[in-house]
Amino acid sequence: MIRIDAGFDSGNIKVERIAGPHEIVLSINRDAHSEFYQWFHFRLSGGRGQRCIIRIIDLNFSAYPDGWPGYRACVSADRQTWTRAETSFDKTQANGTLTIIVTPEVDQLWLAYFAPYSLERHHDLVARIAARPGVTADVLGHSLDGRPIDRLVLGDGPKTVWLYARQHPGESMAEWWMEGVAERLTDPADPVARTLRRQATFHIVPNMNPDGSVRGHLRTNAAGVNLNREWHAPSAEKSPEVLCVLAAMDKAGCDLAMDVHGDEAIPQVFIAGFEGIPSITERQLQALHDYKARLARISPDFQTAKGYPVARPGTANLAMSTNQLAERFGCLAMTLEMPFKDNDDLPCPRFGWSPARSMQLGRDCLAAILETLPDLG
Repeated sequence: MIRIDAGFDSGNIKVERIAGPHEIVLSINRDAHSEFYQWFHFRLSGGRGQRCIIRIIDLNFSAYPDGWPGYRACVSADRQTWTRAETSFDKTQANGTLTIIVTPEVDQLWLAYFAPYSLERHHDLVARIAARPGVTADVLGHSLDGRPIDRLVLGDGPKTVWLYARQHPGESMAEWWMEGVAERLTDPADPVARTLRRQATFHIVPNMNPDGSVRGHLRTNAAGVNLNREWHAPSAEKSPEVLCVLAAMDKAGCDLAMDVHGDEAIPQVFIAGFEGIPSITERQLQALHDYKARLARISPDFQTAKGYPVARPGTANLAMSTNQLAERFGCLAMTLEMPFKDNDDLPCPRFGWSPARSMQLGRDCLAAILETLPDLG
């Protein structure tokens, strides 16, 4: 018998009907107290050796309808290795239908919008890295559901670098990126890491939205709040996650900040800056330009031709973290975006954009930071 389950960490799907392996019709639940929906994560049982046709409907009204054309679903038999499945999108069928076709070789197959990064893996990461020499770990505050907002601090250099991820919890590639960063920074044999730790102090927040992560949300916390629209005036009632991180930033200062995300529609890796902030300086603009150029030279997965439109002078949304931090500290602040699809500049038919590529990009971003630190004054 075919069964669909999502009652687990980051699970999200609603069964509309199942009439056998060739007719599995599903939809995606909205983030709590919100209209956002796009993240899915579920388990298919009972399909071994059968051609299963899974249709996820009502996607024309999802958060990012442009994210579905050209997208391929992530599948795994062991929850360790995630590959891409045969997937197509028809916006004219059932208000937008994503069709996923799989023939499982096992009794249970896992499917997700991107390879999940579980809360247990998060705790394992924090514990593993915190146990290494020269690393301290603390809790900056708690989420609305009472989960800790973890910070790792390492290095003893004069520059202050903040790296933070998963304001939007469904963008799980951001925490895979964090794992690559944390592993490289704590590698005693890595000369880039050793130099970085002499030149800077790193504050790493691997997951700013643990509630949304566990609940299977795309963009919001337990209250249905988009954390990346709270940085101008965070509150304990709506966004304690931002409130505690921003307070720690105010205490420590900030010379460079990177907010790590995933983009649903654009099949490239890119950086969004802060060009529209009121107090922008030529030094900040040059540092942003130079960082992007360095990363493009270091990583073939990164490019500068495609991305978000640049804000006009004086029009930046200061509720967004990159704009707020660049304005608040006069620092170099960046939003790094990775694709949910594949990187069309360097496609990988089997894996698409993947956890491994996210981790490698994290390592490469550190190399670009090393070259950039001397320019930060």
